[in-house]
Amino acid sequence: MSKTSRKWILSGFILVFLALLAVSVRHNIAYQLGNRPDFAISKRDQRIKNGIMVFSYHRILAPNDIVRFDEKVSPNTQFHDFNVNLPSFKKQMYYLKSHHIKVISIKQMIAMAHSKRPIRGKYVVITFDDVDRTSIDNAFPILEKLHYPFTQSIITGNTGWYKQGTKLATWPAIQRLQKQADSLVTFGVHTNRMHYLVDHGIPVFNIPANYTRFKRDYAVSQDVLKEKVGYKSPIFTYPYGSGDSQIQKFLANRPGLKVILTLNDGLVTNHSNLKLTPRIIVNNYSWPSITKWINN
Repeated sequence: MSKTSRKWILSGFILVFLALLAVSVRHNIAYQLGNRPDFAISKRDQRIKNGIMVFSYHRILAPNDIVRFDEKVSPNTQFHDFNVNLPSFKKQMYYLKSHHIKVISIKQMIAMAHSKRPIRGKYVVITFDDVDRTSIDNAFPILEKLHYPFTQSIITGNTGWYKQGTKLATWPAIQRLQKQADSLVTFGVHTNRMHYLVDHGIPVFNIPANYTRFKRDYAVSQDVLKEKVGYKSPIFTYPYGSGDSQIQKFLANRPGLKVILTLNDGLVTNHSNLKLTPRIIVNNYSWPSITKWINN
C-alpha cells in the first residue's frame, strides 16, 4: 500500500469518527436542552404594554469557525444560555431601533420608576454581567453606533481572569471603555471575590456563615470601583440572580444603593421595587418571547 493510500484511508477514518462524534453530541444536546429551564418571558409579561424590560447579557461572541462549531455541537448548557453571537446581538439591537423601542440608562429608569407620572410605552435597559472582554470588543461598537446606554457589572477582584473560555476584561480595558463610552456606560458592582458556587450549586454569599464575609466583600467592591473608575456605584448585581433575605436586607439598607439587579421575572413599572429589579437573560431561547412583547 502506497503512502498516499494510507493517508487517504487515515483521513477517511478521521472523517467518520468526527461525523459519529457530532451525531452523538447533537443527541446529547437535544436531551439536555429538552430538559433545561425555559428562558422565555411569561405570557403575562408578554402582554404588558407599558414598562421597562431589563436585558441581561454575558458574552457576545464573534462568529468564527470555532464558535459556529460549538454552537452546533457543544453539550455545555452554559455556552447556549449565556452566549449570544455577534450577528444575533446586532440584529437584536437594530430590531429595537426598527420597532421604536427606546433604550434608556439605569439612571433614566430610576427617574421614571420614581416619577408620579405613569410609565407609558415600552423601554429597554441593557446590562452586561461580569465584563467579559467580548462585551467590550464586540458589543460596544454596536451600542456606540446606535448611541445606546448600557451598564457593565464588574467582579472587581476578578478582572483579567480567564477560565473555561471566559476572559474577563482587565482594568486598563475597562478604563479605556469608560473614556470612549463616556456617559453611555454605567458601572455596577458584582461582588469583589464572591462570584462562585459551593455546596451543590449554592452561591457562596448565600451561605449564612458567610454573611459577615459578604458585607466586607461588598465594601471592598465599592472601594475598588471608586479607585478604578472614580465613583461608588448605585447598582449592585446579584451573581446567579438573587440573595437570601439576610443579604437582601443588608443591601436594601446600603446608603446610595438605588438599584439591585436580580434575575427575577417581570418588567419594571411604577409599582416596582428597584431593590429587586427583574431582568431577562437574552439568548436564543428568550428572544422570540421578547419580540412578542415588543410587538404586542
